[in-house]
Amino acid sequence: MRVTVIGTGYLGATHAACMAELGHEVLGLDVDPDRIAALAAGRLPFYEPGLDELITTHVASGRLRFTTSYAEVAAFGEIHFSCVGTPQQPGSQAADLRYVEAVVESLAPHLDRPTLVVGKSTVPVGTAARLARRLAGLAPVGAQARLAWNPEFLREGFAVEDTLRPDRLVFGLADTGGPAEELLRRVYAPVLDAGVPLVSTDFPTAELVKTAANAFLATKISFINAMAEVCEASGADVTLLSQALAHDARIGGRFLAAGLGFGGGCLPKDIRAFAARAEEIGAGPALGFLREVDAINLRRRDRTVGLARELAGGSLAGRRIAVWGAAFKPNSDDIRDSPALDVAARLHREGADVTVYDPQALDNARKAHPVLGFAASAVDAATGADLVLHLTEWAEFRAVDPAELARVVARPCVVDGRNALDADAWRAAGWTYRALGRP
Repeated sequence: MRVTVIGTGYLGATHAACMAELGHEVLGLDVDPDRIAALAAGRLPFYEPGLDELITTHVASGRLRFTTSYAEVAAFGEIHFSCVGTPQQPGSQAADLRYVEAVVESLAPHLDRPTLVVGKSTVPVGTAARLARRLAGLAPVGAQARLAWNPEFLREGFAVEDTLRPDRLVFGLADTGGPAEELLRRVYAPVLDAGVPLVSTDFPTAELVKTAANAFLATKISFINAMAEVCEASGADVTLLSQALAHDARIGGRFLAAGLGFGGGCLPKDIRAFAARAEEIGAGPALGFLREVDAINLRRRDRTVGLARELAGGSLAGRRIAVWGAAFKPNSDDIRDSPALDVAARLHREGADVTVYDPQALDNARKAHPVLGFAASAVDAATGADLVLHLTEWAEFRAVDPAELARVVARPCVVDGRNALDADAWRAAGWTYRALGRP
């Protein structure tokens, strides 16, 4: 099929490359000509494992192309995927829908035949129905422009796998079983043939699936971090508590690791927008707990800075601190709402001399926090340090030999903000080891 993807950020670039991998001819659109030029040359403007190879392969084959022209997109595609961002509004908890609305405004006037536009962005419930009316009103008579909603469930670091082999597909439709569903089934035929479950539903339910999923994951993470606070107050060990809870099949162990908490461009802003939308539609009390979920998550950053201050003898002024991690999670260069960088910046504001290392996110971190120091390796960052903070769970950091590292630091003190290092090994190598939720 001939598929277009509007918006070539993280979601759009991934979706475009994976649509080509499924065998479709794909035309990607972005309003940023520099981004389009980079993608057309096979260069990915962000890090995602396996995606650059996929884009390079399909650009070279001619199956994947890019443009800045809505007219070209309208003439090319049988189905148009809208993959633009929905950031948090400045000064508000609500989602900013200007980019989603701009897609409809820009594309609709160029449509000249029966067309399906498919939203993939995370939006407040009620958005799809409104956009469907707007699309139909702006498209020329006879275009028969229809809208569907197909929410994404990508995990950064696993985006290609999550697109080609997702846990489920969700189709939000004005008319289940109609032409729009048939077209989406054709697009995703290889995925459905592989046995991936499909939920075909109405617009509001499809919109709620993504926001509800993110709310649940955020709640589970904050729950175990709340237990970490209780463990710190009582002398218990949250890692062993997590292990015990994980054996209960009703609870499970995924997303039950206590630590510095979540960040990134999705979970924080999505749960805030979800709570804000609930207030707008009169269901605010139902999601009141999400505000505490958010607060628990942010408190973990406060606690990490507090641990660093404690190990520094009460004051961070003049202390040399190595921060391992800048990305909000491993296998990504995304620093949006990064807990690691937030902590690093707070340490700097308290007078510490902070040096950051991350395997992929250094360039982004330098641009966002030029006052911090940066190193070319984990060992370089730690050389001469009074304190090492492990804040992003890269495998590279777990592989560091604590005995070797002890030879280059000024003081062998470490804060394990992700509860991922081998505490016994670090202590045996002479380190003072502290972690969140552990004695």
